[in-house]
Amino acid sequence: MSNKRFFKPASVAVMLRLMLIFMWALAACTAVTPKNGDNICATFKEKDDWYDEAKDSSDKWGVPVHVQMAIMHQESHFVADAKPPRDTLLGFIPWFRPTTAYGYAQAVDGTWEDYLDDAGGWFADRDDFSDAIDFIGWYSNTSHQKLGISKWDARNLYLAYHEGHDGYKRKTHQKNATLKRVADKVANRAKIFQRQLGSCKMN
Repeated sequence: MSNKRFFKPASVAVMLRLMLIFMWALAACTAVTPKNGDNICATFKEKDDWYDEAKDSSDKWGVPVHVQMAIMHQESHFVADAKPPRDTLLGFIPWFRPTTAYGYAQAVDGTWEDYLDDAGGWFADRDDFSDAIDFIGWYSNTSHQKLGISKWDARNLYLAYHEGHDGYKRKTHQKNATLKRVADKVANRAKIFQRQLGSCKMN
């Protein structure tokens, strides 16, 4: 009779469970929001993969890093699992969320599916920074192709991002003073990020 010992099914199940817990904990650690999201140098120093991933998206789609990051800053403030707040029923009962927007880029379901079909591949996730920044680059490049918006024009790229390409064509943003102020904030944020990037060294 052999003296070899084999893992019992229960032992294998425990090991798999521990591996899943470890992977979940690791993912949770890597998804922590940057401590100083208003400073792009500090953000890239803390999240040491983010600059390379943002640069990869910029090289791929031609949209500057500071423009992409300004859009993401406005959409989620770099919160991986960000969702729009729920509406309320009768003023106090939590109700449905107004859109399906999710993740770093606040991409809605339908547009995310378009991205997956066109450029992202089916393993991309909205709560993964690399995929989300690539989505912003892809969408901004599409705005440039369809609407003629400069890839350096953070304000109008954001308006097209928020309203959709058809909405931008119909100039729906012209009647929305709040949205125009937000777009101005994005443009200003992009300028701040551009200056900050000029003063820090990224490898």
